[in-house]
Amino acid sequence: MATDALPWPFDELEPLLSAQPPGVEAQVACEVPSGGRAWPVPVFTLGSADPTLPALGVFGGVHGLERIGCEVALAFLRSLLQRLPWDAALQHLLQHMRVLVMPLVNPGGLLRGTRANPQGVDLMRNAPVDCAGGAPFLVGGQRISAGLPWYRGPEGAPMQPEAQALCAVVEQELMGRPFALALDCHSGFGLHDRLWFPHAHTAVPVEHLPELQALSTLLDEALLHHRYVFEPQSRQYLAHGDLWDHLYLRALGGAGGAGGVLLPLTLEMGSWLWVKKNPRQMFSRHGIFNPLIEHRQQRVLRRHLALLDFALRAACSHQRWRPAPTRREALREQALDRWYRGP
Repeated sequence: MATDALPWPFDELEPLLSAQPPGVEAQVACEVPSGGRAWPVPVFTLGSADPTLPALGVFGGVHGLERIGCEVALAFLRSLLQRLPWDAALQHLLQHMRVLVMPLVNPGGLLRGTRANPQGVDLMRNAPVDCAGGAPFLVGGQRISAGLPWYRGPEGAPMQPEAQALCAVVEQELMGRPFALALDCHSGFGLHDRLWFPHAHTAVPVEHLPELQALSTLLDEALLHHRYVFEPQSRQYLAHGDLWDHLYLRALGGAGGAGGVLLPLTLEMGSWLWVKKNPRQMFSRHGIFNPLIEHRQQRVLRRHLALLDFALRAACSHQRWRPAPTRREALREQALDRWYRGP
């Protein structure tokens, strides 16, 4: 099939995979059959391969219907590639860290216009992590039928190939490093842009609560007047099978090497705001999860590219803001008061 006949975003992704731009390693994590052909799940890495250096991972398209997540991740990759030949500051940054971009985890779902993959499995409900209690019916993950949303997959079955590919990439590229940030781009929850951190399967606070409190403060100081609500996902609802809970727990248990810190964040773009501004979007399945008006989409990309640039610099400079052992307990108490003890 000719490149100009490929649907979005493969018209952009496949040339990048073929061309292997200078300074970029491009590979296919797995292939997903849909519509009579196999579609790649691409991974792009930049910067140093030294495992003793920090890293940033940016992910998109885990839910095929949320095209804007893929667009944000792809725009970030495009910005890096355009700047790399001339931006001395970026070149210096990449000498001291690793950057991973996985812009389309669920190509079959994107092509079909579904949240789930072609097997009807919601990849964010597919990991072997169970909620002890309190997960909302259906939304929190269900095993009743692939014909219903939020299907987890069969009991005891391996994770779906796309989920396995994401986990393998994270374990290879992010785990075991002294510090790594992961930012997974989604849409569809509320009127505000949220930055969620684990846990999703329990309201028990994570081990690295002091680091998250420090990172949240850093965000407030660096991106003045930002609109992000920084909080644990459990503050909104609990869910079974969350991939980032699974990966965080594996990193905590020493998978990929001992001593590293992995902080996964989920960017949940508030798509209800787009519907509020353009109520006609309610009559489009894509319109419920994506900005359909061009100028609004451009505004969304600009805002979140600033967040991703912040994440890039925060990961590289982690030693300058991560709390010293003597400050961790005070920061933990601040975080508990902020996120777990309040109303």
